Amino acid sequence: MELDSQLFLQLRKRLDDAAEFLHIDDKKRMLAKLDAQSSEEGFWQDVVKAQEISKQAGVLRDSIAQYTRACSLFDDAHTAFELSCEDEAFAGEASKLTSTLQEQIEQLELTSWFSGRFDAGDAILSINPGQGGLEANDWTDMLFQMYLRYAQQKGWHTSVLDATSSEVIGLDRATIQIEGLNAYGMLRSEIGVHRLVRISPTDEKQRRHTTFASVEVLPVLPDEVEVNINPADVRVDVYRSSGPGGQCVNTTDSAVRLTHIPTGLVVTCQNQKSQLQNKEAAFRVLRARLYELEAQKRAEKLDELRGERHENSFGSQIRNYVLYPYQLVKDLRSGVETGNVDAVLQGDIDAFVIGYHKWNAARDTQGK
Repeated sequence: MELDSQLFLQLRKRLDDAAEFLHIDDKKRMLAKLDAQSSEEGFWQDVVKAQEISKQAGVLRDSIAQYTRACSLFDDAHTAFELSCEDEAFAGEASKLTSTLQEQIEQLELTSWFSGRFDAGDAILSINPGQGGLEANDWTDMLFQMYLRYAQQKGWHTSVLDATSSEVIGLDRATIQIEGLNAYGMLRSEIGVHRLVRISPTDEKQRRHTTFASVEVLPVLPDEVEVNINPADVRVDVYRSSGPGGQCVNTTDSAVRLTHIPTGLVVTCQNQKSQLQNKEAAFRVLRARLYELEAQKRAEKLDELRGERHENSFGSQIRNYVLYPYQLVKDLRSGVETGNVDAVLQGDIDAFVIGYHKWNAARDTQGK
């Protein structure tokens, strides 16, 4: 990478533009207001409201800190560049800092794509097996682990709401709540059918198998979003957890299944420690799904929240994961691909997430 004064002028402008589209000044004012509220006497008397304000403040603080770090890095990179003009010994450091700066600015610019109502908030990610029998259950478990690792790499907090083990191998289903800045916006890239091709570990003849699993991503709805649920319309069943939970989870009737009778929607949650916690989590998922149904009725575009729906089978996948006869992961929308399958399954999917949003933004621009 060739460094010159013009490059730093461009980087400075990109940072200034980021301050505008991220509304940094507005966020600083809002954070100051929330911090003032949190320091008032009796703030924690209303625990639910206090937690919500604290969470809002945390999101604002993270966004401001991300921009502040980029500005600080710009100063360091520019200083190293100026020193390198007089002493070549600083050239390597200047190049390294500038490369890191460009990556951070790209992350800030990526944030500008998440302008939807719920994009900046938390997400509920569900994985269900498709065609492929036992292989599909195992594939569901592999994706479950992949997303847990990805969230960990992003510094997001995860809560496993449901992870129901198959009788033989893998999972019958899995649901995770993922909390972090832009979690829902980022993870919208994963909505759809994921296809795996490999030698089956359950096939004695070691034949190649193709299997599928579908990923659904919903927003965690803020409290101010009203979703009217008539308690008489919801059947609540409790049962003993079959998941891999910790102490007490598998020894009491703590698992909860909600059936919304008018729509037929079924939500299960079994990985929290108490029946009350499972019930609260299940209602959180049910609210999100009912909101989605209402949004579909009002919206002209079917993919307003969830993306286009696909049959969970061959020909409908968004991404292929090939482990045999060669190794390749390829997104069929953005064209992003890599031969490092192991890294992807260990949660290194940022290239696919960002690649999707770049592709989607370009498609939207062309559509206009």
